[in-house]
Amino acid sequence: MQILNTQKTNISQILKYLRRQQSQSDLVKMRVTEILTTVKKTGDQALFYYSNKFDGVNLSSLKVKKYEIIQAYKQVDKQLTKALIFAKTNIEKFQKTTLRKKEKIIETARDVKVWREFRPIEKVGLYVPGGTAAYPSSVLMLAIPAQIAGCKKIIICSPPDKQGKCNPAVLVAADICGVTDIYKIGGAQAIAAMAYGTKSVPKVYKIFGPGNQYVTTAKILVYGEVDIDMPAGPSEIMILADTKANSKWLAADLLSQLEHGQDSQSILITNSKTLANQVKKELWQQLKTTSRQAIVRQAYQKSFIIIVKNWQEAIKIANEYAPEHLEIITKNKNQIKNKINNAGSIFLGPYSSEPLGDYVTGANHTLPTSGFAKTFSALSVESFGKMIQIQKINKTGFKAISKPAIIMALSEGLFAHSAALKIRK
Repeated sequence: MQILNTQKTNISQILKYLRRQQSQSDLVKMRVTEILTTVKKTGDQALFYYSNKFDGVNLSSLKVKKYEIIQAYKQVDKQLTKALIFAKTNIEKFQKTTLRKKEKIIETARDVKVWREFRPIEKVGLYVPGGTAAYPSSVLMLAIPAQIAGCKKIIICSPPDKQGKCNPAVLVAADICGVTDIYKIGGAQAIAAMAYGTKSVPKVYKIFGPGNQYVTTAKILVYGEVDIDMPAGPSEIMILADTKANSKWLAADLLSQLEHGQDSQSILITNSKTLANQVKKELWQQLKTTSRQAIVRQAYQKSFIIIVKNWQEAIKIANEYAPEHLEIITKNKNQIKNKINNAGSIFLGPYSSEPLGDYVTGANHTLPTSGFAKTFSALSVESFGKMIQIQKINKTGFKAISKPAIIMALSEGLFAHSAALKIRK
């Protein structure tokens, strides 16, 4: 992990150091395109083939059976099941507050009323990663807002192990959320299946969920055929901390993000050279005892500590980087928070540790990465629906607004538009 200092390196150069290679490399794009094309042409046949090739398993069926879900409860520790139910309760509490089913009716002119009403997306597909780790928490973060939104068809795709089983905790989480249509498919082929539909897997209208660079690239390539939640990439955390912050806690939070994958990135920004050195030393000590060593060490090499002259510099770097997670552990945390325009999720104060947001605060952990927090929001109930505009105009209202509409239509050469209004006079 390299320490950078704005007194020696300008902010533009620092930002170049921080920016990582985007997940969509030419080689990955070529391989994913081949997978998408094959699944689109041959459907289930391709899905069985890729399960054997990439997951090392010969499946006889793609859909998870009911008895497998029952068995999963026996395999999952009861404390974990309770924890999932606890998290579900908190997520539901928060997500229900974000849904506006009908907005206020606005009268733009006399007897001309305009408003919007929420409608759920009817068919959605949720991708839940497997591979190096299983994420039952992702099931909660995706399925709960989908249920609250009122989506009629919710399916889950998640990769199987070499015995042809989906992770039991993922199955339990799905069942807790009331989702029973689960498919043993991972990678780009899962995205293809949900985008195009096969004999076994229904086509959906929008695909949600995180994944590796193949999954992310697949989502980007099928966009247009279906909608997607966001073009998310590797996980990242940025922490703004002053001299009074606890170096052990900071190091622990930075390391927690690195275990997601070798492309993950952690960044500490501080105005204290002493704290910077303390955290780097502490990181190295904690790294020796952490699990997933191979992954964490690779991600550690891509991470940075930045020493700034003042908080204005820190805020500028944060807004340009647009982190997925941003912890602010400073005396003036509220003032800094108010100046942050680009971040997926903000954590205020030393006890607001990022892993809490991953699981139990009720906020969603499906967040924009790779700078997309400049334009994308955290996943919410609103992501699983759309707002339909409604306009209601009576005779009085028509008389009040039709003349300027006719003038505008004629100016654009759209005579049928003007005729449709003139005929009502």
